[in-house]
Amino acid sequence: MTSNGVKGLFVLQRRFLYLGHELAVLLKEKGVVDEFCAYVQVRDGRDFLATQKEIPYTQIILDEDIHKAYKKEQLDMRYLERLERDYGTLWRYINVDRIVRLGQLLREYPHDVSQHSHEEILRIAQTYAKRTEAFLDEEKPDFIYGYLPGSLGTLLLYTMAKKRGIPVFSTIIPLTKDLVTISERYDRLTGVEESVKKHASMLLTNIPKYAEARAFIDEFRKKPVRYSDVYVQDKNFGRVPRFSFLLPSNLVRFVSWFFGALGEWLRNGEKRDDYSTVNPFYYCLDAVLRKLRNLRGVNDLYDEFDSSKPYVFYPLHYEPEMSVLLFAPFDTDQIHIIKRVAQSLPVGMLLYVKEHPQMVKYRPRWYYKELKKIPNVKLIRPELSGFELIRHARLITIISGAAGWEAVLLGKPVITFGEFFYNALSFVQHSRTPEELPKLVEQQLTRSGFREEELVRFVAALFEDSAEADLLHVWEREGDASKVRAALGSMADVLAKKIVLASHRG
Repeated sequence: MTSNGVKGLFVLQRRFLYLGHELAVLLKEKGVVDEFCAYVQVRDGRDFLATQKEIPYTQIILDEDIHKAYKKEQLDMRYLERLERDYGTLWRYINVDRIVRLGQLLREYPHDVSQHSHEEILRIAQTYAKRTEAFLDEEKPDFIYGYLPGSLGTLLLYTMAKKRGIPVFSTIIPLTKDLVTISERYDRLTGVEESVKKHASMLLTNIPKYAEARAFIDEFRKKPVRYSDVYVQDKNFGRVPRFSFLLPSNLVRFVSWFFGALGEWLRNGEKRDDYSTVNPFYYCLDAVLRKLRNLRGVNDLYDEFDSSKPYVFYPLHYEPEMSVLLFAPFDTDQIHIIKRVAQSLPVGMLLYVKEHPQMVKYRPRWYYKELKKIPNVKLIRPELSGFELIRHARLITIISGAAGWEAVLLGKPVITFGEFFYNALSFVQHSRTPEELPKLVEQQLTRSGFREEELVRFVAALFEDSAEADLLHVWEREGDASKVRAALGSMADVLAKKIVLASHRG
């Protein structure tokens, strides 16, 4: 096979590493990419890449090792000022990192206190920036591929590469059943938007994938479903499940897990010192505190859902997660956002707030009581279908995420507070400042401007630009290596096509 001289830098985050590596193998087999280097987040992943025989990575740098180096880094304010001139405020990169900024992942939500001082945070950012610049200088990749940049290091790498003109490809799950796409922006679907423009002058019924798009939208409106079985709604919100940890079998399982985790933690000193390694004692402490909170529960705080009353819907987001930290780095306080929305509604209109099903056991009671202080806010039970709330709502407000896209597909007006792919649609409004929100709400309530044809064109372009795969299922639940490889095959084809097109542009 003739060498094409293309070199890729693969950003392999946590468990995505194994999928990303398999994609690298597929690209090499197709003759699209010759050489690979890698930026890896966790030590186990680095060890896997160092011992596998399929891809000889020219260099593998480990996020954990970069982070450790900050302790010897001398603060250089001139360097940091130059960084901000080149790449914008450093708080954008710091705020996206839930470990560095909030101390989360190491400690369970609602913990939100950083382990680092202000100076330490600046030294951490400086260390990542210098190592990332050096890595790009050393490896000179022709493109970078990864999942969404959800940490200080990966977001810096993404932005620095963009500044240098290096194509960056992000994997995006576009909240549409069995689809995954590759974009040159993490917050928009660049290939989809290009396709929409390309076919703008064609009759709607003549555009590629029109039939599939029309059928999908019609079927979704008849029977809406979540985009992946990984996120099937949990129904266990009653009091009995909250006491299940007291069952002897569950207690035995927990004790067995704890001593196993403790033994591994004590044996592996190098990994124990990694900044993202969870201390098993803290894990147990947070689990006990969570169980104690849940014994009382919040059932007495829920309001009745009345679809006959005019209301706006705000679905609470899972935290800490990229839907908040990455797509809205300066607007992450959901209580504050909800207050703004409630104060922007016409008199007589309610704001229905529903908890994310996976957050019920984590969110503290005080959080809901704070929401209940807002006169026109009603707290809706989490077991109620989000689709039911969307269908009857006059307007959906959201930072980013699935509920906004589901609302768009159902023809409902939407206001977002974060940068997200469906902001590309002209009838979706994006709120950037608090002062403009009342006007946006009035606009969306009185003349939403929903355009069916624009939606169909967008969905058709999404089908055209995407691979058919339930990536979340493959990522979270598929244990059969042959099935993983088969599922990633069409995704590798899409990525290969985009790499070739980018190399021709260059």
